[in-house]
Amino acid sequence: MESKKLVSCAFLAILVLILATNCNGGKISIYWGQNTNEGTLGQTCDTGKYAFVNIAFLPTFGNGQTPMINLAGHCDPYSNGCTGLSSDVKSCQSKGVKVLLSIGGGAGSYYLKSAQDARSVATYLWNNFLGGTSHSRPLGNAVLDGIDFDIEGGTNQHWNDLATYLSAYNNNGKQVYLSAAPQCPFPDAWVGNALETGLFDFVWVQFYNNPPCQYSSGNVGNFEAAWKQWTTKIPAGKIFLGLPASPSAAGSGFVPATELISKVLPILKGSSKYGGVMLWSKYYDDQDGYSSAITKYV
Repeated sequence: MESKKLVSCAFLAILVLILATNCNGGKISIYWGQNTNEGTLGQTCDTGKYAFVNIAFLPTFGNGQTPMINLAGHCDPYSNGCTGLSSDVKSCQSKGVKVLLSIGGGAGSYYLKSAQDARSVATYLWNNFLGGTSHSRPLGNAVLDGIDFDIEGGTNQHWNDLATYLSAYNNNGKQVYLSAAPQCPFPDAWVGNALETGLFDFVWVQFYNNPPCQYSSGNVGNFEAAWKQWTTKIPAGKIFLGLPASPSAAGSGFVPATELISKVLPILKGSSKYGGVMLWSKYYDDQDGYSSAITKYV
């Protein structure tokens, strides 16, 4: 009888270890849309490597401007030429991939002048990309899974209002996921206040082009401190490590895959908020094969 108890205890211990490992398993988020040599959206999801695809970008909106997407050479929004992406979005979703529209970006014309302006933008996003209806849906009739805030300019005002108005649409039956891509200096200069709302499901922090807090083999302490701030002080669902997918994808912050696996991931997985790795971008991932090298370790 005693030996059976010991076997049972050992089995339970192994089961708990497996469950803990699975719970701490991460996913990969990718940005797509800014290079015609990165393949189609459908091909991106067909790889099976990404759990989230952020369509980049909607760089023009707010302050009374007519919103306009910019997907580089993938399609021409001015002639309504991006509606064909609808089938790709649906194909991605059929594979379990969450597809979000990323608003903002490193270059664009966007800011919110008031809470009412934020409400108007939220209404536009709902009707044109999410579960609402409009005769001018830029990506066709596919219903995206959410909105990604990649805010790197304009002002830091009313992004919390936009998040609040967008999250209110969750009452309409389909969840609207919210994500953000802040810079790693804490708090983020643009969306720091918005992140305090607790409305964001995923936060992929850009730990690149920011030497004071990005990882480097000679500066692990600053990186660890920044990661701890993000995972303990932001009331979000999951926090992701944002990285360039190749050395040429950013000015600084690239972490070789072997170093990520051996030195960085053990730090990240110490937090229950760890969600995985975000990569910029699909084009650069194709060049370097980064996601293929890390996927089973993330």
